[in-house]
Amino acid sequence: QLQLVESGGGLVQPGGSLRLSCAASGFTLDDYAIAWFRQAPGKERAGVVCIPKSGGGTNYASSVKGRFTISRDNAKNTVYLQMNSLKPEDTAVYYCATTGHAYCSGYVKDFHSYGQGTQVTVSS
Repeated sequence: QLQLVESGGGLVQPGGSLRLSCAASGFTLDDYAIAWFRQAPGKERAGVVCIPKSGGGTNYASSVKGRFTISRDNAKNTVYLQMNSLKPEDTAVYYCATTGHAYCSGYVKDFHSYGQGTQVTVSS
C-alpha cells in the first residue's frame, strides 16, 4: 500500500518561506507522479503542482507560479515543495498524493494515498 507522510508546515510571516516534505513509506517514490494539494478552511481541496516520474513537465497553479517549486530527492525517497514569498492566502493544510503511476493528471479524482497533511499558516 502506498503511504505518504507530509511534514514541514508551520507559522510564517507574509513574505517568508517554508519547505514541505513528502516522504514515501513502503514504495519507491521516484516511480510515481507526486502532487501537492492544499485545502483552506471552507474550501475544496485544490491542486498546487504535480511532478511526473520523469521530473519534467510540471504544472503549477497560477496562484503559486513563480513562488513555489517542486523537486525530488530520489536518494531520500522524498518530494519537496519549496514555498517562497508566502501570502496569507496560502494558508491551508497541504497534502501530497500520487496517481499511482508515472504520469500526472489534471483531475483530483485520479489522485490517492493522501497523507495526514501539514498545516501552513501565513500571518503576521
